[in-house]
Amino acid sequence: MSSGLEATDPITVVHVDQLKKTYRGGGLFRRGNVHALSGVSLQADAGQVFGLLGPNGAGKTTLIKILLGVIRSTGGRASLFGLPAGSSTARQRVGYLPESLRVDRHHTARSALKYYGRLSRLDSATIARRSDELLKIVGLERRDRESVKRFSKGMLQRLGLAQALMHDPDLLILDEPTDGLDPVGRSEVRRVIERLRDQGKTIFLNSHILHEVELVCSHLAIMAKGQVLATGPIAELAGGGSDSGMTFDLVYRLPDGDDTIHRQTAEQISEFATGDWVAHHGNTWQGRLTCDQQSSIDRIVDIVRGRDGSLLRLQPVRETLEDKFMRLINAAEGP
Repeated sequence: MSSGLEATDPITVVHVDQLKKTYRGGGLFRRGNVHALSGVSLQADAGQVFGLLGPNGAGKTTLIKILLGVIRSTGGRASLFGLPAGSSTARQRVGYLPESLRVDRHHTARSALKYYGRLSRLDSATIARRSDELLKIVGLERRDRESVKRFSKGMLQRLGLAQALMHDPDLLILDEPTDGLDPVGRSEVRRVIERLRDQGKTIFLNSHILHEVELVCSHLAIMAKGQVLATGPIAELAGGGSDSGMTFDLVYRLPDGDDTIHRQTAEQISEFATGDWVAHHGNTWQGRLTCDQQSSIDRIVDIVRGRDGSLLRLQPVRETLEDKFMRLINAAEGP
């Protein structure tokens, strides 16, 4: 008898397990080996918009090139739809937008899509039908016979999205889709990605712009120096707090404003939490503290009440995605 799990289990589209890529040194200056990827593991499921986020040199583009079969890994495994990454069968199910798509300037949007459709071995009727559909999706239907020489970079990126979708792929891989665009161009490309997301497409994108990733992605992997520092749903990464403990704001009032009483109270609290006292108004004290477990917070509450103090606020401090990103990147980069 079937358990029914088959209907609800997510379908893995991108699976990366301990992937490594080392570029060998040599040449005129005898440079040492460069470890572009050092044991990267992540997973993207069907219907997700999965973002790779990290500074330049993090290894994001190297990972994408391995998934596309442009380069080979040194170790580990990567698969698309359960097939080896780079295999012809897997590539047929993937649409790709490079960071800078170059379209020959003699083309119009429609003739460019015809050219890319032929590269995908589509017949003329399918190319015509798909061109009509895609030009409408990316908002170029009224400028389809205009020379691409007159297109802005944002329009070229939208045309690039159309060509990546020409053969109706199951997975869309985007390399820095909004890099170098002005605010209008970024907004245009985001709208197209959101529309594709709403249609159920699986999208795997690479970016070093946190704000762009946060706006369109459902899941995320933060990378630096060829390693994945954190991965998971954006909602969890943005609201999960610090990995180093529980951070909270504490505000209490003592019956006596004497600094000696506060110092004694703070010394007791410091046995269970670290942090700084950031404000002092009369006999009211405010601190931002971090401890490693809930029982420590309970002890701090007991300390304040044992001094006949009034607990005015005890509020968890949630990290934003930017907070977490910067903390992880700074730790990876080192001093």
